[in-house]
Amino acid sequence: MTEELDAGVVAQQIAESGQLSEPDSTREVGRARRRKEDARLLAGRTTWTDNIQLPGLLHVAFKRSPMAHARIVGVDVSAARDMPGVVAVFSGQDVADEQGSLPCAWPVTEDIVIPDHPPMAVREVRYPGEAVACVVATDRYLAADALDAIDVDYEPLPPVLDMAEALTEASPKVHESGNRAFTWTFAQGDIDAAFRDAPVLIDRTYVQQRLIPTAMEPRAVVATTDGESFTLWSSTQIPHVLRVMLALTTGIPEHRLRVVAPDVGGGFGSKLQVTAEEVLCLLLTRRLGKPVKWTESRSEGNLTVHHGRDQVQHIALAAEADGRVRGVKVELLADMGAYLMLVTPGVPLLGAFMFNGIYKMDAYSFDCTGVFTTKMPTDAYRGAGRPEATYAIERVMDELAAELNLDPIEVRRRNWIRHEEFPYTTIAGLTYDSGNYEAATEKALSLFGYDKLRAEQSDRRDRGDPVQLGIGVSTYTEMCGLAPSRVLGSLSYGAGGWEHGSVRMLPTGKVEVVTGTSPHGQGHETAWSQIVADSLGVPFDDIAVVHGDTAISHKGMDTYGSRSLVVGGMAVLQACEKVKEKARRLAAHTLECSPDDLEFSQGAFKVKGTESSKTIQELALAAFAAHDLPEGVEPRLDADATFDPENFSFPHGTHLCAIEVDTETGMARIRKYVAVDDVGHVINPLIVEGQVHGGLAQGIAQALYEEAVHDAEGNLLTTTMADYLIPTAADLPDFVTDRTESPATSNPLGVKGVGEAGTIASTPAVVNAVVDALRPHGVHDIQMPCTPERIWRAIR
Repeated sequence: MTEELDAGVVAQQIAESGQLSEPDSTREVGRARRRKEDARLLAGRTTWTDNIQLPGLLHVAFKRSPMAHARIVGVDVSAARDMPGVVAVFSGQDVADEQGSLPCAWPVTEDIVIPDHPPMAVREVRYPGEAVACVVATDRYLAADALDAIDVDYEPLPPVLDMAEALTEASPKVHESGNRAFTWTFAQGDIDAAFRDAPVLIDRTYVQQRLIPTAMEPRAVVATTDGESFTLWSSTQIPHVLRVMLALTTGIPEHRLRVVAPDVGGGFGSKLQVTAEEVLCLLLTRRLGKPVKWTESRSEGNLTVHHGRDQVQHIALAAEADGRVRGVKVELLADMGAYLMLVTPGVPLLGAFMFNGIYKMDAYSFDCTGVFTTKMPTDAYRGAGRPEATYAIERVMDELAAELNLDPIEVRRRNWIRHEEFPYTTIAGLTYDSGNYEAATEKALSLFGYDKLRAEQSDRRDRGDPVQLGIGVSTYTEMCGLAPSRVLGSLSYGAGGWEHGSVRMLPTGKVEVVTGTSPHGQGHETAWSQIVADSLGVPFDDIAVVHGDTAISHKGMDTYGSRSLVVGGMAVLQACEKVKEKARRLAAHTLECSPDDLEFSQGAFKVKGTESSKTIQELALAAFAAHDLPEGVEPRLDADATFDPENFSFPHGTHLCAIEVDTETGMARIRKYVAVDDVGHVINPLIVEGQVHGGLAQGIAQALYEEAVHDAEGNLLTTTMADYLIPTAADLPDFVTDRTESPATSNPLGVKGVGEAGTIASTPAVVNAVVDALRPHGVHDIQMPCTPERIWRAIR
């Protein structure tokens, strides 16, 4: 296996200002290849879950609660059963004995409250959109029509919407146990000493609004059975995890259950879930003996896809008079919604280790309370806890700069970890292995034209221009590559973080790669082919990547937390090394030499000092023929491997935003956005750029556009795209992107995650810019999204 990068080598590379390595034209890694999977995905010549048609297929529709909180007095399905095309109708009571409870895999404290979570409500509904009954019909439209004939008698109960009020004695209860799910605390250093007599104290409260993930492909499920075994297709990020959890929930033996994630059109965490619809479709196919399908509508999705963010953050910072940070205290209220879904309670805790950001300090404390409300449960959404933490620390660093009348960049320079200090163990206990914040920031400042824009800002202020210019800064890092199993275990996570990969050498010299990661738009088929092409010396086009089917890819921990490359890709690389070791022994036998006399280069084993050689593709055919194998060698070169890194990966960067704010109308328009990210060595620059662009769009959307809104009765008002504002390309600026390169030391290729970086960094950069434009008007915060109305009201 390729040796891990030596920390000393990495330190030397960092000292060279994080410069990009020169691309090698003879290698695939580093080449900006177009994604090989795009041709079929963009043209629709592929299998989405909703495309699947099976003989005798039936369609499922769900009757959903119109109320946030109510007792179910009765459900009358008799009229619906008589509707045209209807095969069966079930209420929650009809399946109560077999539907089980949807799982929560992250019990973050010993005394956490995990209420039963029935896939279909039986006695009480606790959020708008919760399923109370279902129709199975011969046509999806007939199934939907029959829902109107189901009569549900509700006894309204008071909704629980505000987290602070929910924790009071007078609040109505979401569950009999109360509204507190857990309280999790963490502290390092003497926090009291850090705040005692501190010359500068900054105390702020920020609101992370509730967001609705909106993948391009809605959720869809198809389930079928042959009477003994079951197959479930789902638009999911986690086929392997889903298989285990469905077996535990439904009682179907795991070896009798196959889960397939075909091509999946986006996830962003929203498909990192075990959903009610997946469980119920399995139960329905088991009851009826027929295949069934459910595909959500977009408005149905806004109601019932788990939501993201929804936190109230109280952050206090103590600093010296020169701006050096002494300590940070965080008190967090996190809205769990009505239930704890797969990783709901763990999401805010992922941020617990990131509120310190890239900064050095003497003490840190974190206190998080998870609160039940009568809303759709929250769970992982792109960044999962780290965007929230980054937002708070980057906002409060700007507040510190304003308090001391210092440039925001200067305050950060006085506090960040210097490149020569890596590896560095932070106050939160994480060891950042590599980085160069100075190099990324200098490159960003240069691309941005920072000094010139500051001069323009000063001029506009002096002139009293009604359109003010704001400049926002975000210097971020994140922990990603969610993986180290021992670390996850210490946080009470219900699974490991390893990943599996297999490499099959076919007789004709082609290669099949089987990966445990399950892509939903990230370009795994292309990137994995590039890694394997370089490792085995096989042409890029001779490699196929297979994924997402538990009958083919039998082991995996799937895709989330920017872990696919830094964990899954490394498992594939390890498998390649094992293939080469097998091939080396066969090559030595064939070439009549010692294995030590062979050198491997460009896909061939060559006897040192001679012209005698065998390509690995020739050896694959020889292994298949098995006419002349060494003693003890099997007739195959295939190999598999499991990789479990010892640390997270820590991408970082500097994002700068210039925004023009019309103080007369409140309209904010991004004029320039520069993102310089450091994701270690890059496999495919084109894929990296695409990931950054997509992440920026989502982070900017939180800052300026998106918000899930409920009324006083707890009804979700933003159920369609007409109500929930998702920006288009026309609403976003051209992005200026670039990179620096500080290789990771936690994996052989020196790579870091990139899937969530843009979302994590961009939100505070944009809001800092808006607030910076309005500081002359006495504004130091605007609640997200910074809509024209909110900006206009803040000014006045």
